[in-house]
Amino acid sequence: MAGTKNHDFHILPPDLVPLTTTIGALTFTSGMVLFMHKLPGGHVVPWAGLALLLFAMYQWFTKIVHEARAGDHTPVVQLHQRYGMILFIASEVMFFVGWFWAFFDFSLFPSELSDAVAGQWPPKAIEAVMDPFDLPLLNTLILLTSGTTVTWAHHALIHGDREGLKKGLWATIVLGLLFSAIQAYEYMHAPFPFGENTYGSAFYMATGFHGFHVIVGTIMLIVCLVRSYQGDFTPRQHFCFEAAAWYWHFVDVVWLFLFVAVYVWGGWGYPVH
Repeated sequence: MAGTKNHDFHILPPDLVPLTTTIGALTFTSGMVLFMHKLPGGHVVPWAGLALLLFAMYQWFTKIVHEARAGDHTPVVQLHQRYGMILFIASEVMFFVGWFWAFFDFSLFPSELSDAVAGQWPPKAIEAVMDPFDLPLLNTLILLTSGTTVTWAHHALIHGDREGLKKGLWATIVLGLLFSAIQAYEYMHAPFPFGENTYGSAFYMATGFHGFHVIVGTIMLIVCLVRSYQGDFTPRQHFCFEAAAWYWHFVDVVWLFLFVAVYVWGGWGYPVH
């Protein structure tokens, strides 16, 4: 019979959302180039691109939720979604590898050509570094705890405990927000600025992008919490939550490397603030 579905795959109908997402991303990145070079349109184009990009992402994710509710996410489709999430996290790993590479390159081979660095690490211009066993250690404990609470929520979902799912998500979200607030406070009271030397640039880019990922992960968990109140997840079908939990654990592991490499090893023996 024509039009009869005799397979487990989900064939997507034609849609403009991928095109609008591409246009939004291109407009945003091009606009940021205009902004950073102080060219005409630099204060308008990136915001227009960002608005279009966020709108397209909202439309895209909404359609995925509707597909899940309609039963289109068969076991085969969920398996491929997991493959996609694994590849996405792998690309994020390589993204952070680049920042770690830069930090270690600057620290192991400090330039003697710059007065700010003077062939030493941390550079000569840095009078003090962050105390790794103050706020950074507190944030480490917060993230490790959030890893246990999101695992609690996951196990509760698998065993049909919806109240445990909600409580675990609430706890993880609160801990994520607390981490972001402490990092913002740390930045406001940092003993060195961004961009004046290689240490400041590498430090803020690595920890700042991690902080951005924490915010993104928190938003993902908030979406999961809202959907859990709507009764969307079941023990057998909850890929959205599973992807958010994987992402959150990835963020936790990256922070452990940042804490050891950047905070502890990177400023070892230097005066602390």
